[in-house]
Amino acid sequence: MRLFIAEKPSLARAIAEVLPRPHKKEEGCIRAANGDVVSWCIGHLLEQAEPEAYNPVFKKWQLDHLPISPDEWQLQPKPKTRKQLSVLRKLVKEADQLVHAGDPDREGQLLVDEVIDYLKTPQTKRRNAQRLLVSDLNPSAIKRAMGELRSNSEFIPLSVSALARSRADWLYGINLTRAWTIKGQQAGNRGVLSVGRVQTPVLGLVVRRDQEIRNFVSKPFYEVQASIHLNEGAPLCFHARWQPSEACRPYQDEDGRVLNPKLAQNVVNRIRQQPAQVKAFDKKPGKQNAPLPYNLSSLQIDAAKAFGMAAKTVLDICQSLYEKHQLITYPRSDCRYLPGDHHKEMPQISAAIRSVLTDAEKMIQYTDKSRRSPAFNDKKVGAHHAIIPTSKKNSGHLSDSETKIYRLIARQYLMQFCDLYSYSDTRINLEIAGGSFSARERITLTEGWKALLPAKDKKSSPLPDLSVGQTVWSGEPVFEEKHTEPPKHYTDATLLSAMTGIARHVKDAELRKVLKDTDGLGTEATRASIIELLFKRKFLQRTGKSIQATETGKQLISVLPESCSHPDMTALWEKQLNDISEGQGSYNGFMQPLNQELDSLVTAARVATMPAMTSNNPGGGKSTFRRRKKKTKKPA
Repeated sequence: MRLFIAEKPSLARAIAEVLPRPHKKEEGCIRAANGDVVSWCIGHLLEQAEPEAYNPVFKKWQLDHLPISPDEWQLQPKPKTRKQLSVLRKLVKEADQLVHAGDPDREGQLLVDEVIDYLKTPQTKRRNAQRLLVSDLNPSAIKRAMGELRSNSEFIPLSVSALARSRADWLYGINLTRAWTIKGQQAGNRGVLSVGRVQTPVLGLVVRRDQEIRNFVSKPFYEVQASIHLNEGAPLCFHARWQPSEACRPYQDEDGRVLNPKLAQNVVNRIRQQPAQVKAFDKKPGKQNAPLPYNLSSLQIDAAKAFGMAAKTVLDICQSLYEKHQLITYPRSDCRYLPGDHHKEMPQISAAIRSVLTDAEKMIQYTDKSRRSPAFNDKKVGAHHAIIPTSKKNSGHLSDSETKIYRLIARQYLMQFCDLYSYSDTRINLEIAGGSFSARERITLTEGWKALLPAKDKKSSPLPDLSVGQTVWSGEPVFEEKHTEPPKHYTDATLLSAMTGIARHVKDAELRKVLKDTDGLGTEATRASIIELLFKRKFLQRTGKSIQATETGKQLISVLPESCSHPDMTALWEKQLNDISEGQGSYNGFMQPLNQELDSLVTAARVATMPAMTSNNPGGGKSTFRRRKKKTKKPA
């Protein structure tokens, strides 16, 4: 008997659909006519044991217990899903062949692997287990995946990476949450001060941004534009911006803005009604590929910008489109590329898009099934590919939000079959009264894939064709006083963007060199839940689209060591976890330094002075931080 173990019941049902009928539904599984059985997990059936499972004395939170680091790790069944674990125990014993059908990412790999391991499956059966990679719940896609089964042993590095992540989170969260909660209680504060290796650096990003805004002092700066005419007395042709010379550096800020109004006014007086000589003229055509199809984070960012949707909302909608409607492929993908053989499916997918979107033809008219964008690249596709529409035609009603997200995914996919966007860039450098001025402009030649985007207002006056050495005329200059603006509060889009491109926020210059653009805080599957967790614990709050830290969030960051609230260490961990999943790193190479770091962090907490603070409460109920009342002596 062949046993398929899916991550969720919805996937199990989809797998069963392609197996021979009749089917027999039993408790916790479905039996097919050929003897195959499909069963499922319900998310993680197992969880890391609590500290008291290792030693009863750990039930009481005490600083001298820390750091708690198990020699032999223990998993325990989740109470709510213990019954399904019992079903799997019987089926695994009965099975001749196991087929791992977890989601195609590191958590999905571990989720089923840990069950197989926990049930003490014989080594031979484990070694012979196969891996079914499903990213599309439609029958044709599952049949194709069935014909491409791989050895589950190929995915051991992915599972080890997830295991290291799980244990690292346990060690970091258990030890530092206990340490700082105990320190808070010693200072008279109440409640739990939750610390996590990903959530706390994310909170730190928001707290520091809020602080920048709070401390920001606006300063005036000055810009000068020359009004250029083809000759004296001719109509205005274009404006050219002043480019301050090196001699102006003492009067500029770090961003090159001129802070001295007299300097700018002097330039105005010098260039008024003066000849201007063309020092450089450059006109170059260019072409631009369509943006790649979505992974989860890029979709969440665009949906936040377009519709103001929270990251968790977008993920929930995607799960519905994937599991309930089967209209999109696996949504928790971190990949933005597609297998080469997917190119030929364009006609069927286009037909499916027509069945879902009433205005689909407005986009499809610009496509050509023979075009092939760089997105089709087998070398850049791992266990899963980009999020795209499936070939399933719509057979049910979609909500307004589901339609919006589907349209984004469909549009991004159809762009891969559109012409390139082509343009012409023009650059003019002028010299006026010894000063340097420049003008730049991009003119669209063919819209290509941009025709699928919402229309934007277009400039109607392109820069003229000039020749080097030509003399034109500088008329009445434009003098502008502007004011520096504070950074903006984070939104769902910008916070997700910061998490995915965390290298920009890393303090250590050497570490920034090591991190890739794709290295980030958390994973595609966890970022939305991390942000929501910070809201749930009352560390973050929303004001319109803005995300800001609460008083509790600010106070927690203020007392933690910098390494806990900056992303450097966590970003490096994420890179190391990714290296493990790709077979380029090891479990011990990751865990040993982590344990050493924990020793240092717990020691720092032990000797820290924790002030009593007043704040809103993370988690409801009474305040987490409470100022202690001063005792007053009774008069003698």
